[in-house]
Amino acid sequence: MFCVAPPELETKMNITKGGLVLFSANSNSSCMELSKKIAEDVNTTIMELLIMVYACKTSCAKSIIGVIPYFPYSKQCKMRKRGSIVSKLLASMMCKAGLTHLITMDLHQKEIQGFFNIPVDNLRASPFLLQYIQEEIPDYRNAVIVAKSPASAKRAQSFAERLRLGIAVIHGEAQDAESDLVDGRHSPPMVRSVAAIHPSLEIPMLIPKEKPPITVVGDVGGRIAIIVDDIIDDVDSFLAAAETLKERGAYKIFVMATHGLLSSDAPRLIEESAIDEVVVTNTIPHEIQKLQCPKIKTVDISMILSEAIRRIHNGESMSYLFRNIGLDDA
Repeated sequence: MFCVAPPELETKMNITKGGLVLFSANSNSSCMELSKKIAEDVNTTIMELLIMVYACKTSCAKSIIGVIPYFPYSKQCKMRKRGSIVSKLLASMMCKAGLTHLITMDLHQKEIQGFFNIPVDNLRASPFLLQYIQEEIPDYRNAVIVAKSPASAKRAQSFAERLRLGIAVIHGEAQDAESDLVDGRHSPPMVRSVAAIHPSLEIPMLIPKEKPPITVVGDVGGRIAIIVDDIIDDVDSFLAAAETLKERGAYKIFVMATHGLLSSDAPRLIEESAIDEVVVTNTIPHEIQKLQCPKIKTVDISMILSEAIRRIHNGESMSYLFRNIGLDDA
């Protein structure tokens, strides 16, 4: 079993901190477990994972289970124009290296599970985030769950139905974090080459989209706004959403996300913004970002990962960890 996990999980699994550790579980030499703390460079971590998985495979390991709380490159899971689907490539590499089972959490798109030809357990962090809302946000009954774009409305609806709260959706001219401009893969080029087209042919061009003025569908006046999403990396869209909600009368703004990448100068921008608190789980280490921005709070999800490992190790059912999760839940 290869574990790319936060230090809290290592403590619960009785794994010493530091580099790679190899030990026998319950003094049983037939079950060996590997653990390594996640590196700063995700590409280095991926290569270490593939090499060690392949080493286990060539050593005739019966099963090789990867525990990867945040699946890297998960945002690149769709083909934009003629771009590449990096998530598919990474899944193929892991399967080819020898993984027999994958445990992960809150994939950016559930369909990523179809890239693998091995069992994938996509665990959910929403129970921990919901518990945080109920226990740590005073007067959460006066809150409204906000989707910063129509694309994240399904996740917001899931939170709102479980908390019995209202929902609001921001729609308008603010650029989405997954747009082609941000993604940077333009094919064909933006400049139209007339010489490349036959003079007798006129290829009809698709009319570009034009977003309407930014609007908030739902009432947020005098209420607590809780923006929910799965990943918070580039915070520009969250800052724009927070400013819009402040203008519409929200008196407190929280951001809830499973994976807190918080790259570049995100901590500084959050500290200077109208956001009151950013709550993320520890699927990705972000201790440095928390020192830079006191607004960042962490929810520990190592319990569900360690329980998943325990159940797989003992041959128990995993269905208990997916109770009350509907087919349409994001």
